[in-house]
Amino acid sequence: MKVTVYGPGCARCNKTAEIVRDVLEAEGVAFTLEKVSDYAAMAAAGVMATPGVAIDGKVVSTGKIPTVPEVKSWIKR
Repeated sequence: MKVTVYGPGCARCNKTAEIVRDVLEAEGVAFTLEKVSDYAAMAAAGVMATPGVAIDGKVVSTGKIPTVPEVKSWIKR
């Protein structure tokens, strides 16, 4: 599973990456985590509010820090 966290590197974006990483590790999911801070790349992905999260290229969240249950729901799809 490829997880992409979009954001300029602010505290909210770092917290989002931390939550996503912690949940995936706890669930035993094999993943790669990529952080994208380039605004053009964010816009191209459709992320207009940060932090944003994409799972395997599909944007699943924008503009908020996800909760643990939200992240778990994304990986169950």
